[in-house]
This record gives sequence, structure tokens and C-alpha cells, in this order.
Amino acid sequence: MPELPEVETIKRTLSKHLPSRQIKGCEIRLPKLVLPAPEEFSRTVVGQKVLELERRGKFLLLHLSGNLSLLCHFRLTGQLIYLPDGQEEPPHTHLRFILDQGNLLYADLRQFGKLELLKREEISRHPSLLKLGPEPWELTPETFCQLLQRSHRQLKALLLDQSVIAGLGNIYVDESLFRAGLHPTRKASSLSPEEAVKLHHIICEVLKEAIATGGSSVRNYVDGEGKSGTFQERHLVYGRRGQPCPRCKTPIAYTTVASRGTHFCPVCQK
Repeated sequence: MPELPEVETIKRTLSKHLPSRQIKGCEIRLPKLVLPAPEEFSRTVVGQKVLELERRGKFLLLHLSGNLSLLCHFRLTGQLIYLPDGQEEPPHTHLRFILDQGNLLYADLRQFGKLELLKREEISRHPSLLKLGPEPWELTPETFCQLLQRSHRQLKALLLDQSVIAGLGNIYVDESLFRAGLHPTRKASSLSPEEAVKLHHIICEVLKEAIATGGSSVRNYVDGEGKSGTFQERHLVYGRRGQPCPRCKTPIAYTTVASRGTHFCPVCQK
């Protein structure tokens, strides 16, 4: 967390407030959060204007004047929130951009996130972005099918690999595999072309549905305005261990795949 729908939602909500805003000050309360070092980070970013926002996989980019970009890694519990002047900041706020109108805050309970200030030309060479595969909707059903047929890995492990397909995480893989009726440990290459095409369609639909509902707030995720998403109310298997399957009423099972907790129906997902 957050995954592609959450980061896309953060981008869309912040895009209503940040473009054309100038950074007037920068308060860094957790030095390990930023790159380069806090003094250089603050000196470089202050005075710049926010031009536009972009998402790549689970990463958010704030493009600034001065040929600069701010790369945000949210990791487990990162939050990037715009607040009007005078509003109380959220708990665990470790960085505050003072804007000419309002404030942009970064909060992080687990403190695993990172904000990196880059020259614009460095983006394409950044290791985290360089290794990203295409996003699901950047693949045709045919290329998605070929991708699965070339791999003997477990289906969930393959879908979680950001170098293969960017943006998918634990929540949306579990939900997509359930809707497609596919077991998470099944070999990717064992899927028929029809199953692969169906899975590709379902993944894209689940992601679009999650974006439309503001993402899944299962822990501390909020959007760029501090609001929770509601897609968690539509989860069919994720987080429902032991509860009845919405289709067959069998208790939802739980196992570990690719070191990730995995929810599935043992009857509907053979």
C-alpha cells in the first residue's frame, strides 16, 4: 500500500491544488526521508513552482520549475496531503512544504517512504523507474497472454513483480484472481488464451473501479485531500479470511504466496 489506484487518486486530488503553487519554505523533520541531504534539498526546492503531477506505477512525480522533479516513494504508510492554511496537520508529519497558498505535507507512520529531488533528465535513468514494466492497460490482451505463457512462476508472484507489470499489489491481485476464478499458486503458463484474456480484462476493470471509488483505505491510506477511499467496501476476498465466499459461502482461505499474505476461495479458485 498504496498501489496504483491509490497513487492515481493522490495524483488526481493533488492536481486540483498544486499546479502553479510556489514553494516558499520547506521544513524537514526526518532527515532520512529526503534525498539529497536536507540542507541541499531545502535550498534547491524553495522558490520553485509546481508545474504538473505524473504517476508511474506506484510512484508519484511532482514536476517543478527549475528543471526539477520530486519523486515520491510512499512504501507502506506514506501520505502526501494538501491542506489549506490554518488546518491542523495529520499525525506523523515529517515534512512540510509551505506554499504561497496552503501547505503540502508528507506523513508516514512507518517511516519507510522517500522523497527524492531529481533533475528532469535523471528521471528516465532512476533505478526504481527504469526497472518498471508496463502497466496493465499498456498491454494488449495478446501481449498479456504471451507474457503469462512465457513464465512458469506462480500466477500471483508474477503479477506482483513490478518489473513485469507495474502498479499491481497484494489487494488488487487477490481481488482480480478471485473475480477471474484463478488460484494464486497456479502456474502462469498453464492459463489458456481465453483465461489470460479474461484475467487481463478483469485486472483493468478492477483498477478502474478502485480509482473511481478513491482506492482502498484498509490501513492508513488517504488521498491528497486527506479523505479515505471506499473500494475496501467492495473487496470480495482481501482481508476476509474465514468469512464466507460471496459466491459459494465457503470460508475464505489464507496462505502465503511470494512472501505475501494471500486471500482466496478454495472452491471458486481451483
